Amino acid sequence: MTVRGIDPIAEREVKRRDAQRNLHLLRDVADDAFEARKAELKGDGVAGRWFSPLGNHILPKLGGVPVAGIDQIAVRDTLAPIWHDKAETARKAANRLRIVMQHAAALGLNVDLQAVDKARALLGKQRHEVKNIEALPWHDVPGFYQSLGDGVTELALRLLCLTAARSAAVRFATPDHFDLDVRVWTIPAIHMKGRKGQTGDFRVPLSDEAVTVGREAMRHGGMVLFPGQKGKPISDMTMSKYMRVRGMAARPHGLRSSFRTWAEETGQPYEVAETALGHKLGNKVERAYQRSDLIEKRAVLMEKWSNLVTGKAGGKVVQIRAAT
Repeated sequence: MTVRGIDPIAEREVKRRDAQRNLHLLRDVADDAFEARKAELKGDGVAGRWFSPLGNHILPKLGGVPVAGIDQIAVRDTLAPIWHDKAETARKAANRLRIVMQHAAALGLNVDLQAVDKARALLGKQRHEVKNIEALPWHDVPGFYQSLGDGVTELALRLLCLTAARSAAVRFATPDHFDLDVRVWTIPAIHMKGRKGQTGDFRVPLSDEAVTVGREAMRHGGMVLFPGQKGKPISDMTMSKYMRVRGMAARPHGLRSSFRTWAEETGQPYEVAETALGHKLGNKVERAYQRSDLIEKRAVLMEKWSNLVTGKAGGKVVQIRAAT
């Protein structure tokens, strides 16, 4: 004991533990926070929508920084590049980071819980204009489709074009979701937007071309139909990047709009087209009586769309080429 009555060994041990506790990296705390919240997320967060704002915009710059060292300046500098141009994404990233910092505090780490709010004050009010996801004009879809090769990303985009499904459904598709003999792809409810809490899956009729794409994709093997690194599903960013690198303004999700516009402008049945997109029709009472998923009518519709996309429907096909 010292004169002050303090054990220097115990004091050093306390300081050592404090120092070790505050060396927790943001990426590790973010992973722990995500794990703690999986149960309350759709499909246990498998689709990655909760984590992606962090993974794409926060962790690349701050992931290797101890949470105790993250202040409003670091947060401001990280969010600044997207604060105005990608306002909604920036908002989500900031909110996720705040949750992670709160999680760190709950772990007993020394963090500034006001860092995100102070960074917002430094960044100022966002210039935000709501922008719809860019869609490829439906007349240009055949040219884009026929320019695609047979790599994993290109096959995923092929299936996206042909089925007008959401990208999450395509990315997380597994071989057992497909019955190519009866020409049906069954998408689990967790990958269908707006079907949270529903037990019913969604059946997608497959055209001749979609069956061919499915067989080609299965040749890659693996637990998922379109594997990326380490056999995990390719990311939505992978498909978006493919289109961006080619100089296209359109993005994968916009292909659903391409299909819907084609259906409307060519006089396809409204209820069949809407059902093909997985949209709900009518009010709750009407849906209670309308239990059919119109799969036979949708099969005819999707074969028409496939014929257009593959050039079998006739007409001039304008090839979509990479920007030079």
